[in-house]
Amino acid sequence: MARRLPPLNALRAFEAAARHLSFTKAAEELNVTQAAVSHQIKALEEWLGLPLFRRMNRALALTETGQSYLPPVREAMDTLAQATDSLIRSDNAGALTVSTMPSFAAKWLVPRLTRFQKRFPDLDVRVQSTALMVDFARHDVDLAIRFGNGDWPDLHVERLLTEDIFPVGHPSLLDGDCPLVCPEDLRHHTLLHDDYRISWAMWCRAAGIEGLDVERGPRFDDSSFTLQAAINGHGVALARGALVADDIATGRLVRLFDVRLPGSVAYYVVSPPHYLSRPKVKAFRDWLFEEADNIR
Repeated sequence: MARRLPPLNALRAFEAAARHLSFTKAAEELNVTQAAVSHQIKALEEWLGLPLFRRMNRALALTETGQSYLPPVREAMDTLAQATDSLIRSDNAGALTVSTMPSFAAKWLVPRLTRFQKRFPDLDVRVQSTALMVDFARHDVDLAIRFGNGDWPDLHVERLLTEDIFPVGHPSLLDGDCPLVCPEDLRHHTLLHDDYRISWAMWCRAAGIEGLDVERGPRFDDSSFTLQAAINGHGVALARGALVADDIATGRLVRLFDVRLPGSVAYYVVSPPHYLSRPKVKAFRDWLFEEADNIR
């Protein structure tokens, strides 16, 4: 059965005027004119078929009907306000879920999260690591960081990080019996392979190296594994600049040679357009770009 409810604006005008016993003060609170308040209350009285106020010279009083109607109206308005406030707080605070690739989470996002948490201590970040693209319509995800060409229809897409691809290795590889001085020295070292869009064959062509067996060496299906093997001194890896920036800065790895490949894809911040109106999503988006600017 359909509820029989009076107009909400008329109820707001009645509750405010009854609380102040003044159309003028109610108008100031509601940011409307006194005439608008008077019109809304008159419309409510006509809708009810009952008088709610006694209008006297320079005075306003509730009728018995108005006195009995005010408590449940006020309670209903308070309940609605509390429910709305609770809903907004839960949407704009609490937890924010971010979906991204495992390698990006491990090598770039997670090491920086402490800085975000210090700035927003009441906002808990939940990182979902997956190589699959999240379906915002089906999954509880606020924002995603994707790796690709940026072609995701119906979503708000912003390029976060571009990247160069270049060899890296443990600093000890610069010394020893077969120091890595020039690209040809790779013949004496193990090549580590990242199976996700990084090819030693392409880099060797750019470096002008011929006769190097680019198929030998262990393979990994995640970039963070490849880089960890390089950090442990197991060989030379082709690295994405964005993922290896911290390892180079701390000396865990060194960049080898001057030959680089420009990346054909990039990292993008992705979300449904209307999600960015949520303060917590906008705050995280803005922070991501601040962090990205620091390594460009």
